[in-house]
Amino acid sequence: MTITRDDDVLGGEPRIQGTRIGVRHIATRVIEGGSSPALVADQFDLSLAAVYAALSYYYEHITEMRAFEASNDAAFDRVRDTSLKPKEPIQ
Repeated sequence: MTITRDDDVLGGEPRIQGTRIGVRHIATRVIEGGSSPALVADQFDLSLAAVYAALSYYYEHITEMRAFEASNDAAFDRVRDTSLKPKEPIQ
């Protein structure tokens, strides 16, 4: 499997070619979630080789991947801070 980037898919983040599954999706499940690569491959209906290709890309481009994570976190914070909130608690 090849890792590819396309500005029109996932905002240009690296992903597994032919899918909308990003490298960060795989890395998050394996690294942060503690799932085995085999389980992640099964969950996403991918080959084990594709999962390892994504993990390899993640570690080979760790600075780039952390920049994507920081950008995504900042965007989430902006949306959360500007979203409509009830003026008083709902009872």
